[in-house]
Amino acid sequence: MQSVWQELLKHHGEIADRPILSLFDGGRAADFSVQADGMLFDYSKTNIDAETRRLLVQLAETAGVAAKREAMFAGDKINETEGRAVLHTALRNMAGSLVVDGRDVLPDVRATHARMQAFARDVRSGVFKGQGGAITDVVNIGIGGSDLGPAMACIALSPYADGPRTHFVSNVDGAHVADVLRGLNPETTLVIVASKTFTTIETMTNADTAKAWMAKVVKDPAAQFAAVSTAGDKTAAYGIDPARVFGFEDWVGGRYSMWGPIGLSLMLAIGSEGFDQFLAGGAAMDAHFRSAPFDQNLPVLLALVGVWHNQVCDYATRAVLPYDQRLARLPAYLQQLEMESNGKGVAMDGSDLSCHSGPVVWGEPGTNGQHAFYQLIHQGTRVIPCEFLVARNGHEAELKHQHTLLVSNCLAQAEALMRGRSLAEATAIMAKKGLTGAELDRQARHRVFKGNRPSTVLAYDKLTPFVLGQIIALYEHRVFVEGVILGINSYDQWGVELGKELALALQPVLEGKSDGAGKDGSTLALVKFLQG
Repeated sequence: MQSVWQELLKHHGEIADRPILSLFDGGRAADFSVQADGMLFDYSKTNIDAETRRLLVQLAETAGVAAKREAMFAGDKINETEGRAVLHTALRNMAGSLVVDGRDVLPDVRATHARMQAFARDVRSGVFKGQGGAITDVVNIGIGGSDLGPAMACIALSPYADGPRTHFVSNVDGAHVADVLRGLNPETTLVIVASKTFTTIETMTNADTAKAWMAKVVKDPAAQFAAVSTAGDKTAAYGIDPARVFGFEDWVGGRYSMWGPIGLSLMLAIGSEGFDQFLAGGAAMDAHFRSAPFDQNLPVLLALVGVWHNQVCDYATRAVLPYDQRLARLPAYLQQLEMESNGKGVAMDGSDLSCHSGPVVWGEPGTNGQHAFYQLIHQGTRVIPCEFLVARNGHEAELKHQHTLLVSNCLAQAEALMRGRSLAEATAIMAKKGLTGAELDRQARHRVFKGNRPSTVLAYDKLTPFVLGQIIALYEHRVFVEGVILGINSYDQWGVELGKELALALQPVLEGKSDGAGKDGSTLALVKFLQG
């Protein structure tokens, strides 16, 4: 495998300054794009050529992606540091069997799914009521994987939302829960507390606040609470009826969990049929991932493009730019999915990585970003690979002209990043404005775009539940492939632990119950200032 890395680095050195535009002939767009189930991934506007792709595919093969992919789907314990299987894909598997530790786990998955469906039907139909009547609002209280996924998905699928309004609270900052609850009717609000252990401090603090808010009006606030948790003793102590508690196995990581009970808020919003379409989209991407050759495999190619840009070309960030307003929270969701999964410093065996781990992932929807950070992307000194997402059709048929404008902006940005504008072209433009001499040269230089900046486009027909399922599963599998190639465990997250431990130790210092012995001078000075 090391020899393939060396070949890739050598190849990159030979082609690094080659204009991407020079690669285009009559067949490049078709040769460097792939389709599956109505979705198109175009990576032709990168400096990847046939030899690059051959080496990248060889890298994936040498890393054992195929065998490890099957090990994941089979329920092997590929999360080696925690001794767990990685089976979020099982949550969207509504057929067959899957034996883990001697037990078929799928009947329980389907039983929980059926319970979710029944509860969602009761809430949406008004059979399940609050003290004041039918449920009008659902407040999901969670953080990280218990928040980002369903919060993103509820916005993305808002055209299909015909159930109660959904709201999300995550930050322990009291402003968040206060702002969300303000204006809601506690008598017709359902609260979902999403915490596997039912001990997450941010989530439980917000849950207590919501319960106290509801208790001012509602006689039995716990009767309007549901929980997504495996801690049945703790949810019972909280007063939540076991019929409204939905658990999931430890082989489902938080950031991969919205296919199951963590997606309850989404099911309440769009209904069980829409939620099942979301699962079907994910399952379709699973099937494609498992069957398509690597050079025609969307998740594998998306991962290989990412490895090429990050580990080979040394581009430290990637921008995710959905030209789809309802995917506004997708970049934030992918920040957690990718950076928490592949933000590691050691290989599976505990040795230091010999290359960089995952990139910084960031982004905002277009066209808003064009009037904000695209300046840096186009003319800044660092190259930032861009990943555009765009739909053929919007949901607002009466605003077709606006969607056409949106799509034209997306494609134009990708073209501009690749094509750029030379000094000669800029000079000609400014000369037509009457400039001459040194001022002409100065003004022209400000209008030069170096170009040769890579981008990909993920295109689809319309943002439906099925398509959203495809997109999320696509990125999940991308993370897996990149992790296998890097030789890391994408499914633990020890990096979040230290800060939590130190926060618990600092709370009594801020409350004046401890003198903070052993704390550094900066921390103690900040405590003193913030105590007033």
